[in-house]
Amino acid sequence: MNRIRKQFAPQVTYEAIQQPAESDNEDNESEVGDAASTAPQQAPFSAYEYAVFLLLGVSMLWAWNMFLAAAPYFHHRFRTDDWAATHYQPSILTVSTVTNLGSSFILAKLQKGASYPKRTVVSLLINIVVFTLLAFSTILMKDVSVATYFGFLMFMVFGASLAAGINQNGVYAYVAGFGREEYTQAIMSGQGVAGVLPCIVQIISVLSVAPNRGGGGGGGGDTANDQNHPAAPPQESSKSAFAYFITATAVSSLALIAFTSLVNRRSHIPSLSTTSTTTTTNETDDNTSDDDPSDPNPKTRTISLWTLFQRLRPTALAMILCFTVTMTFPVFTAQIESVNQHGPSSSRLFAAPVFIPLAFLFWNAGDLLGRMLVLWPPLSLVHRPWGPAALLGFACARAAFIPLYQLCNIGGRGAVVPSDVFYLVVVQLLFGVSNGFLGSNCMMGAGLVPPEEREPAGAFMGLMLVAGLTLGSLLSFLAAGG
Repeated sequence: MNRIRKQFAPQVTYEAIQQPAESDNEDNESEVGDAASTAPQQAPFSAYEYAVFLLLGVSMLWAWNMFLAAAPYFHHRFRTDDWAATHYQPSILTVSTVTNLGSSFILAKLQKGASYPKRTVVSLLINIVVFTLLAFSTILMKDVSVATYFGFLMFMVFGASLAAGINQNGVYAYVAGFGREEYTQAIMSGQGVAGVLPCIVQIISVLSVAPNRGGGGGGGGDTANDQNHPAAPPQESSKSAFAYFITATAVSSLALIAFTSLVNRRSHIPSLSTTSTTTTTNETDDNTSDDDPSDPNPKTRTISLWTLFQRLRPTALAMILCFTVTMTFPVFTAQIESVNQHGPSSSRLFAAPVFIPLAFLFWNAGDLLGRMLVLWPPLSLVHRPWGPAALLGFACARAAFIPLYQLCNIGGRGAVVPSDVFYLVVVQLLFGVSNGFLGSNCMMGAGLVPPEEREPAGAFMGLMLVAGLTLGSLLSFLAAGG
């Protein structure tokens, strides 16, 4: 961790929100150049705080990844109803995106009096309740009707998506107030870890089951054989689903304990106490506490979303474009098969139940690598004069990855470039690297505003991330049809 701190020391361009202003009163302007030209004092780096934010990043995506991992179980539950089996995934997508975007937008506007630590705690508590109910539903709701379980599942998706929106708003706002961009990078890296680990677990779970050759073997009530799958994957069992959901509960509980400890730790140190529990309006405080250099804890101002967009325009647009383009990858990844699947010496790695999670693993590993690359100062672009514009251009250029998917073996129709290495490394891995690198740089752009505006700016950039995911989810239907 000391190495990380040393790497970031030369890159300091803004002061921590907790520290006294060391420049004169003329530095209260919102111009980024004025803030960067000062020599501000920065709060010390803490490995403990970095670890807490890393864990918060893991919990932020882990819950949703458990929904994805449990998709075979949901399909198994709805197998007797064609409508439910066909529409449960679009229904989950619709409920989650609308709820997540709506809650993020409303909370981003509700800045006055906002307590971002409390929002974070509430979101983690909601997650714990939701996934505990989901876990025990695999035991207690085995015999309920399809319609009842479908309604229950949609309500749980609503709760989890509401928690995700509250969590993103609270965590990104809270971390922005620390004034240390490596803490934001820790959250982004935690999200990358949450993407990698479930893929590994899924691959291992499939490979651990012997292939069912000839369809004969030991029937004993395995209703999954009613479908046209050669083998019943272990993910369809209620035990696997229980494990997925209870793991999400455990991760959220651990994150809650760690975050509560962090908040309590800082509240007992006056010089480190944050301003996230009190906010003021522009109209009342612009000429008072915001300009007072003797105030060690400047108040967080309420600032409109449009004003934040104006100040962070290139970075905000780059964030939206980044995740809009990114959301095409799950559609193609779920359809692309190995070109070696039907070869004379084909390995189980090339079979769809393993190859598809393997492709997700390559993408998520690249994503994690990209999120870590910003720790190298030359690749941390957002604070350079030309950085935001370069990030926006890079976000537009990433659209070139989409045609590359068309060169691969979509749906087993044959590949223009008949190579799994091309697909896994050139397309999946590099596309993931570009997402992690661009997303992390953009999220760290919340520090490009005055200290008293960083918490609203952090929440705003979280809103831009959700907006990109929502827009990408809607446009992904076009990619799926193409």
